[in-house]
Amino acid sequence: MNRFGLSRDVPVVLGKTALLFIDVQNYVMPGGGEYAGLDPAEIDRRYGYFFAEMAQRGLPNMRRLQHACRTKGIEVMYTVIESLTQDGRDLGLDYKISGLFCPRGSRDAQVADAIAPHGDEIVIGKTSSSVFISTNLHYVLGNLGVRHLILAGGLTDQCVDSAVRDACDLGYLVTVPVDACVTQSRERHETALANNRGYCRQVTTAALVAEIETL
Repeated sequence: MNRFGLSRDVPVVLGKTALLFIDVQNYVMPGGGEYAGLDPAEIDRRYGYFFAEMAQRGLPNMRRLQHACRTKGIEVMYTVIESLTQDGRDLGLDYKISGLFCPRGSRDAQVADAIAPHGDEIVIGKTSSSVFISTNLHYVLGNLGVRHLILAGGLTDQCVDSAVRDACDLGYLVTVPVDACVTQSRERHETALANNRGYCRQVTTAALVAEIETL
């Protein structure tokens, strides 16, 4: 607690919480468009760690969180890299420079099968690193009555990190399950978590699932 009697280290609250998966989509999965034009050896060298972490740690933990939240009626949401156009002319400058492009309605823009949305779970396309910059997410979360935001997905040090900081500044209590976020090296993952620790509560998936189950 601080002088105002407030803390980030508080449990999520039923009816005021949403789980948001960031950029867990076909584009970044094996065979996705991010790797177009690269030979298999180059893909393995540059992305082998990411693929292994996503398959062995990231996705299993995301599924655990997804199941726990669905069971308790917590809103499960998704953001994906997806332009509003077929040629990407609406992309943010950084995405244009970086070549991050998934045309509207494309397979690359779909949520990965491992955590595919059910029913009318909300999927929001974005064209910037922070989902809060290029979408109406803040407005939607407000309509849903969300105050506590669980953020998972990738990359830990890019789009997840950007969302953590913006969500904090917008007044959300942010929880990051540290083993349900993935990036392209252990060093990048750990550095990002160390840098954004002051903006969020960091917990393991196991601890967060146990917390949710008691709600």
